[in-house]
Amino acid sequence: MTPAKAVYLDYSATTPVDPRVAQRMSGCLLTEGVFGNPASRSHVYGWEAEELVEEARARVAALFNADPREVVWTSGATESDNLAVKGVVEAAGGRHVVTTSYEHKAVLDTCAWLETLGVEVTYVDPDADGLVAPAAVEDALRDDTALVSVMHANNEIGVVNEIRAIGAACRRRGVTFHTDAAQSAGKIPIDMRGDNLDLVSVSGHKIYGPKGVGALLVRREPPLRVAAQIHGGGHERGMRSGTLATHQIVGLGEACRICHEDMEREGDRIRALRDRLWRCLAQLPGVRLNGSEEHRLPGTLNASFADVDGETLLLALDDVAVSTGSACTSATVEPSYVLKVLGVPDALAHASIRFTVGRYTSDRDIDFAGRRVVEVVEKLRGGRV
Repeated sequence: MTPAKAVYLDYSATTPVDPRVAQRMSGCLLTEGVFGNPASRSHVYGWEAEELVEEARARVAALFNADPREVVWTSGATESDNLAVKGVVEAAGGRHVVTTSYEHKAVLDTCAWLETLGVEVTYVDPDADGLVAPAAVEDALRDDTALVSVMHANNEIGVVNEIRAIGAACRRRGVTFHTDAAQSAGKIPIDMRGDNLDLVSVSGHKIYGPKGVGALLVRREPPLRVAAQIHGGGHERGMRSGTLATHQIVGLGEACRICHEDMEREGDRIRALRDRLWRCLAQLPGVRLNGSEEHRLPGTLNASFADVDGETLLLALDDVAVSTGSACTSATVEPSYVLKVLGVPDALAHASIRFTVGRYTSDRDIDFAGRRVVEVVEKLRGGRV
């Protein structure tokens, strides 16, 4: 039986807001709630708002074993990435950055912009499984390296990098280490101290919080200088000016609290659903799992289907919400740059689909999606769609 609405398996793109999060947020919008400006310290409305902001700051910090004073509010991971990469390079006067060739565009485009200013960037490739070798990162370091930025988990294939070992290599060389944790935060443990992290980017809408809010965790001891990219008022210890959106910040804090409490249990359930889906898809001939099978996020599955066009497959799967690895430009459709870096042939890269399981995915959703993908792929190969 076809569901009334498409089965949602695109949690890597965005998550729905958890009702518990929405309820907390709603208390910060209307006159009977805490609607004040957290920077208004001359009256009770501002004091109440500031108290909720600091409570949220502590909840975000707890998820990462960080000091609440290390949490800097931003509009999301894209801004956090920009602040980390540009801010550290500008503050240090650095001339060299190390990153990877399959980072999110928020990092890659920022590094490309730095290159126009004369900053040299070394791009380390992942291996065929999509993993970045810590030794390869360490080999790329130079005496003038200001920053290393390596994502914790890749947004397309879900592989998880050894950030602790990469961070340790950076510490040995006295180089600042940033990780984009937009995909991994709340899904697998991240320890600001134990993982040797200096800067961590976080996004609210990837962890059942609202869109438009995120955070950059900035190491406090020893102090790390980050040049502000938005000026005006000196908020957030001078690193990010702007009136704080209390309702969104409270939402992010509540989302982090829930993830902190339920991470292990939820991860086990989601992993089981992902594996159930893969067992179904793996029955199809010519199916390839992209990225490491072992070192992956619990809910992410990226698969290529031989002899099938990915865009056509997506159009035919109008009752299953998933995404393709292809990136559309104005005139052409290029295969995913992530899959190309892994050495996936263009034909298979074009035929890749990312499935991501989440908090509200059910057994029934997985079974329906698995059957539909198998059905559609077989029809496409037979020329019947």
